[in-house]
Amino acid sequence: MTASPRPTVSGGRSAGRMIGRILWITFKMLIIPILCVLALILGAAVGYAVLGGKPVSEVFQVDTWKHMYDLVFAEG
Repeated sequence: MTASPRPTVSGGRSAGRMIGRILWITFKMLIIPILCVLALILGAAVGYAVLGGKPVSEVFQVDTWKHMYDLVFAEG
């Protein structure tokens, strides 16, 4: 007894498989930038709270970043 050949799908790939592949490629392209942004936020929060001894909530205030910018780029 011989096995019957599998029917071939016209076009090569099914639509579900193609969508899954597109989603996987998109996930792979976005995971590194997302992890970098999360590491930046976490590092700023931990550094500000541990090294600076300030409340973590101040990291996310615009006035804090304006003050840091003024400190770094001050003339004199």
